[in-house]
Amino acid sequence: MNPSTAQAKVIVDELVRNTVSHVVLCPGSRNAPLSLALYDAAAAGRLQLHVRIDERGAGFLALGIAARTGRPVAVVCTSGTAAANFHPAVLEADRAGVPLIVLTADRPPELRAAGANQVIEQQRLYGGAVRYFDELAVAERRGGQNAYWRSQICRAWNAAYGEWRCGPVHLNVPFREPLVPDGDDEWFESLEGRPGGERWTELPDFGALPSFVVPSARCGLVIACDSGVRAAGEWGEQHGWPVISETGGLGLLGSSAISSGVWLLGAEEFIRRHKPEQVLCLGRPTVFRQIQQLLSDADVEVLLVRPDSDWPAPAHNVRQVGQWFDSPTKPADPEWLAAWQRADALANEAVGTALRREQWPSGLRLASELVDALPPDALLVVGSSNPARDVALAGRMRPDVLVHRNRGVAGIDGTVSTAIGAATVHRGQSYALLGDLTFLHDVNGLLAGPPETRPDLTIVVLNDDGGGIFSLLEQGAPEHRDAFEHVFGTPHGADLSALCAGFGIPHVQAGTIEEFREALRPAPGLRVVEVQVDRSRHRDLHTRIRSAVSTALS
Repeated sequence: MNPSTAQAKVIVDELVRNTVSHVVLCPGSRNAPLSLALYDAAAAGRLQLHVRIDERGAGFLALGIAARTGRPVAVVCTSGTAAANFHPAVLEADRAGVPLIVLTADRPPELRAAGANQVIEQQRLYGGAVRYFDELAVAERRGGQNAYWRSQICRAWNAAYGEWRCGPVHLNVPFREPLVPDGDDEWFESLEGRPGGERWTELPDFGALPSFVVPSARCGLVIACDSGVRAAGEWGEQHGWPVISETGGLGLLGSSAISSGVWLLGAEEFIRRHKPEQVLCLGRPTVFRQIQQLLSDADVEVLLVRPDSDWPAPAHNVRQVGQWFDSPTKPADPEWLAAWQRADALANEAVGTALRREQWPSGLRLASELVDALPPDALLVVGSSNPARDVALAGRMRPDVLVHRNRGVAGIDGTVSTAIGAATVHRGQSYALLGDLTFLHDVNGLLAGPPETRPDLTIVVLNDDGGGIFSLLEQGAPEHRDAFEHVFGTPHGADLSALCAGFGIPHVQAGTIEEFREALRPAPGLRVVEVQVDRSRHRDLHTRIRSAVSTALS
């Protein structure tokens, strides 16, 4: 057995022993030893192998699987720009705390020094975005290799998952030729792992004793971001604090849940009269400016639940940071919660009335209809920009829905692939709500060969022919009208139906609300539902609903 084959077989075996059950592989020459070892492991039923030709999409496919399962997923590529294309997914995994094990094949040092083809500097390629980096020594026919290879896999797994804060790790693996098996299955020393399928190095249970923040106000507010939404609802119900979420009512449960919370935070007069003494914030808020403004208020104490040292502090005024939250030291004011509940009912009625009067389709109405149509225990992957806002602003309370958003760095990269990855391991129907630019940015995510798994996933594309999000921001103000379309609106005119046909993916364009509802019925396989929307109406609709909510609360 040649050294490259031996090393690859041991690496894959130790990954499986460290509970890695999904691996995403991109084809290449230099990573051939790993590719063949992974194929053998998958054929033996030891892991599930997903093959993709686009490294950027492959990284996000792995991220979606890891985010949904909560377990490390390995993603493998050849050398050169292939490794560079993993970078966006690595950045998202870093900021979102998703465990990825990135394995990049490389040329050995003597070929790098000779200016060989397909060579870039892959050492510490991802900088500070990874929890751990190591370049394995080039495999050689000498003693101690098996123990060394297995030990390094355990180190990587530990850094990705074993500590309190999950995240990506990077192992760069130089391979010398021959890169494929040579017909000899013998190696001069044992390549076996520990008996009974155990990992080479057993790891302690990190994070068993997390630090706690301790609320102390009678009039407090819980803001749940992507982490701990369900736990936040349960805590709020137990202790009498109103709970709002960046995803609106999705995944939020309990009698203290306030589904219109983002609208209420934007109602200046209401917040002036109902400003919390303390805000218990779970995770990192990224979508709504009104949340950032509340966290920046000098009169509000901020208690942050964040499992690492990278905490959000818009005004650098965070009072406490902990890995979890404890019971408050004072009982809540019952009238405080009742006031928020009354306001929530009034705001929801105002929003619902405004949406029913709104001409179909609009982004908010579409999000409302989609949330209503989701079957119990469905997964909803929400794209950045307008979809992330629309589901929070228009969706009703759905505690039975699971939500995923790539809000680590809040990019539109790889969202189709993320959705497919998450849906692949979700038990039940899955949906995604994406903008047209997000969809087009990762349209290659639809590409998968005949042997690959295609999950039961309905991708809803809100097609407003460009950057509709900018119409809601400062760039959309009337004084920028002349430049807006060219540098912000960026219309593309792409034919999504033709694109889907090229990938062999069923496509439906829903022109009426009845057609949209019909298209959302649960069905097997991967499909795309497109709804074309006029983005010139976005700004006026948000303004009208904001005014209606303020009027209802006055």
